[in-house]
Amino acid sequence: QLSEDVERVSENPTEEREGEMEVHEDSSSVILPDSELGTTAPSLRFSKTCLKNVFSVFLLFIYLLLMAVAVFLVYQTISDFREKLKHPVMSVSYKEVPLYDAPGIAFYPGKAQLLSCKHHYYDHIPPLINPGQPGDIECTTQRINYTDPFTNQTMKYALIVQGPRDVKKKELVFLQFHLNRTDQDFSAIDYLLFSSFQEFINSPEKAEFMKDCESSYSSWKFSGGFRTWVKMSLVKTKEEDGSETVEFKQETSVVNYIDQRTKARSDQLFFVVFEWKDPFIQTVQDIITANPWNMIALLCGIFLALFKAADFAKLSVKWMIKIRKRHLKRRSQVMNHIN
Repeated sequence: QLSEDVERVSENPTEEREGEMEVHEDSSSVILPDSELGTTAPSLRFSKTCLKNVFSVFLLFIYLLLMAVAVFLVYQTISDFREKLKHPVMSVSYKEVPLYDAPGIAFYPGKAQLLSCKHHYYDHIPPLINPGQPGDIECTTQRINYTDPFTNQTMKYALIVQGPRDVKKKELVFLQFHLNRTDQDFSAIDYLLFSSFQEFINSPEKAEFMKDCESSYSSWKFSGGFRTWVKMSLVKTKEEDGSETVEFKQETSVVNYIDQRTKARSDQLFFVVFEWKDPFIQTVQDIITANPWNMIALLCGIFLALFKAADFAKLSVKWMIKIRKRHLKRRSQVMNHIN
């Protein structure tokens, strides 16, 4: 039987090889599922790591963009602060008062004569009884001569009258002037407003006081043959050095005077009324809207955000390097195991 088996094997060697190949194929078919599981698990881990890396890079890009925006905000904040320092904003505030400090009204009548001066209330001016004739002078007046501040040669004559005070009762001052004759085609009287009549009375050098007023304030005119109604408002301006200047704003209306005297006259009559426009004193000052403390707080917040962003970026880079090293280590271990 043994000799018969040997002869059969020698006669059919290919069948044995085919059988061995079948056995190897069977064994390989048994081992194949384990090898498939071993290759799919690292691929899944690699895909998750890749997604994490992409997400970290995206976050890093976002934070770099935020850092660039923060740097731009710092530059813009500093530029705006410097621009606001160069260009302060004008601030206007209003203060209501029941009584004004009586202003001074300086008239330069020339050859004209003051006929009457009275204080009236509630805008009520009674009709003139004897226009062109001397009447009652119920105003506080002062007469003064001083040299012209611009030429220092010409002598000027000024009549100083105390202005209205009570704004709630609508106090007004009504004045009448008379000019007998004039050589000019147009006749007018100059006047000047200054802030305080009491300061003029208390001044030891009234001539110097008037010279300073004429240098500081503007002058106006009112014409003959009309009633000129002047409504005043007071404006105080605070300068950068802390000093305060005062000026007047006026609203003027002119009404024609109908001369009802029986005889034709060659003289001129002047009528003028002074009244406060409203009880509000306007205060104007330049203010700098840029607050250094607000800018410092904003810069601190921006720099803190930059520091946090840089810290996060550094940690993100370290984490990415660590994940990369761990991935390379696992890959080398898998390769070693396969080898």
